[in-house]
Amino acid sequence: MTIKEDSKLVVTGFGDRKRRSHELSDQRLWRSAPAEVARLLRPGLSEVADQVIKEITVRIPEYSRPSDEIYIRAIRLAVDEALRQFVDRIENPSTPWEPDVFRTIGRGEANEGRNLDPLQTAMRLGARVAWRRLTEHSERLGLTPQHLYDLGEAIFVYLDQLADAAAEGFDEARARAAGEIERRRRRLMDLLLSQPAASPDAIADLAKTAGWRLPKTVAGVALDAHSRGYRAPSLPPDVLSGLDRPGPCLIVPDPNGPGQAQTLEAGLRGWKAAVGPAVPLAAAATSLRWAREALDLHRRGVLTEERGVLRCSDHMATLIVFKDEELVSALTEVRLAPLAHLRPSQQDRLAETLLAWLRHGRGAGEVAARLHVHPQTVRYRLRQLEELYGEQLSDPDIRFELEIVLRARQSVSSGTA
Repeated sequence: MTIKEDSKLVVTGFGDRKRRSHELSDQRLWRSAPAEVARLLRPGLSEVADQVIKEITVRIPEYSRPSDEIYIRAIRLAVDEALRQFVDRIENPSTPWEPDVFRTIGRGEANEGRNLDPLQTAMRLGARVAWRRLTEHSERLGLTPQHLYDLGEAIFVYLDQLADAAAEGFDEARARAAGEIERRRRRLMDLLLSQPAASPDAIADLAKTAGWRLPKTVAGVALDAHSRGYRAPSLPPDVLSGLDRPGPCLIVPDPNGPGQAQTLEAGLRGWKAAVGPAVPLAAAATSLRWAREALDLHRRGVLTEERGVLRCSDHMATLIVFKDEELVSALTEVRLAPLAHLRPSQQDRLAETLLAWLRHGRGAGEVAARLHVHPQTVRYRLRQLEELYGEQLSDPDIRFELEIVLRARQSVSSGTA
């Protein structure tokens, strides 16, 4: 046996001995009073229960439901069970503790949407009534001051057990409810991203059960799977998360709302992400598809973003151009054919000059300023382009197609640089 295993056994053994010590100590408290006290207490338990229930319903507003018979019966059951087990322990200190009723009560508090404060207050009130009853009838019950002291301590021990059992049920119900909400939200995301789109009624019904307010617009967010080890995104609860999907993604409601852009930037810090355009709810899948295409272009270096999160709305022209790269390549061969016989360096210089001329006007001075070269250099290049293209440069359609292919060429060049 290793030292580590031996140490583990020692610690485990110490924990077991400690628990047994507590159990023996608790039993000592219960054994303090004569067992026949339980026989004397039982006939009056119903009256004590009435007093406890009255105290609880009068002093705790959350439990004041005089017209709700089912709720009153539930309170009665809980009080009766607490008193019964208390008296059983006096009669037989080794009686097993039965926490199921009190776990159920804790689950009920969670399902009612409350925290445990009202329940703990009710337990303290009940303990106070029980203690008062014991002291008032101590002489008839044959209880000495030491008996009362030990039973008082036993009441506090018992109160802790009740509270612990209720807390277990409460936590269990909250965890189950959170899991159910999460399951419904995953299903909602499936519906929103389904093709063909799910019916608006189906989406509205599931959104309601998932606690998700239907927004006017949404945006799909594509996340780079290689970023997922950094940290989980820290985003508002109304953002639907699909981090466990093959292609990690989010659906952001009303992405153009006040502060949404900053919230998304902060929440996705450290992630590579692309945000699709804002679209109606029924087009959520389309927005996500655009976001994924943008993220792919970002990986290739075609799209860049200094701020962190890539936004499709800032790069729509490039996304359109790269929607069908085969078609763009075919158009490139046709429109850049006049440059094909030149050296690569000459092609680059003339293509750069032609794009600047198409984008910023036909004045050599303005083009020179954009390219940071001398105007005379630009004039020389423009004369070369006129010789190579001739009348084509006067055709608006050809100029439009030239700008498309030159923008695509520039994006690819910067991505592979």
